[in-house]
Amino acid sequence: MKIIAVANQKGGVGKTTTTVNLAAALAEAGRQVLVIDLDPQANASSALGVTVTPGRSLHGILTGDENARSFAEQIQPTSTENLSIVTAELDLAGCEIQLAADEHRLTRLRRVLADYRDSQPPVEFVLIDCPPSLGVLMTNALAAADSVLVPLQCEYLALEGLAKILEMIERIKQVSGNGALALEGIVLTMYDARTNLSQQVVTDVRGYLGQKVFETIIPRSIRLGEAPGHGKSIIAYDPVGAGAQSYRELAREFVVRQG
Repeated sequence: MKIIAVANQKGGVGKTTTTVNLAAALAEAGRQVLVIDLDPQANASSALGVTVTPGRSLHGILTGDENARSFAEQIQPTSTENLSIVTAELDLAGCEIQLAADEHRLTRLRRVLADYRDSQPPVEFVLIDCPPSLGVLMTNALAAADSVLVPLQCEYLALEGLAKILEMIERIKQVSGNGALALEGIVLTMYDARTNLSQQVVTDVRGYLGQKVFETIIPRSIRLGEAPGHGKSIIAYDPVGAGAQSYRELAREFVVRQG
């Protein structure tokens, strides 16, 4: 079981879109995938068509509520074969305050996932959709993860944001004790081949990080934006479109990189 945190401390970069659609593409290819929605906005949950209901997030588990369901009991199926989810809800935002004074606040999710890995037939990949802010929730995800996948939009200031993300990863490795945390790779999103800016960002990021940047580039697509409103991944919503094809290509490249 490999745990991948999908993270970027900047919002609007295609983070949830990448989490949902990479998971769906991996599931379509026969891989067992679990999505953990750790963003209080619960966009990954709704994008996969799963109703957000009270008590089904990780809030109780992370805050030590004795009446909370176990992690395994929180896992729900989706309409996509091989793909399951732990949904989010707004109460996750309360973790920031409730865990502020807890000395183990950074490693609670790591312990939960370690127990799950040991006690259950594990899935192959766990993708954690992180909130777009460096707080307790994102820190827990990075402390629990084996690697970090960073969606990066092909827009102005992308490189500046990338430097902050890499700095953040190094900081988490130090403060959480997760020294093995690795950069899974950079996924370039919202690419518009008609603009010089998108092309320049691709050139600059690849020049900066080389093979850590995935070859597959996710195009800017109206269909990708529409799919979450229908509670579907792009694989289900527009299976032959450019967005679906790009995420299938990303899934193939992702699997090859696992060796």
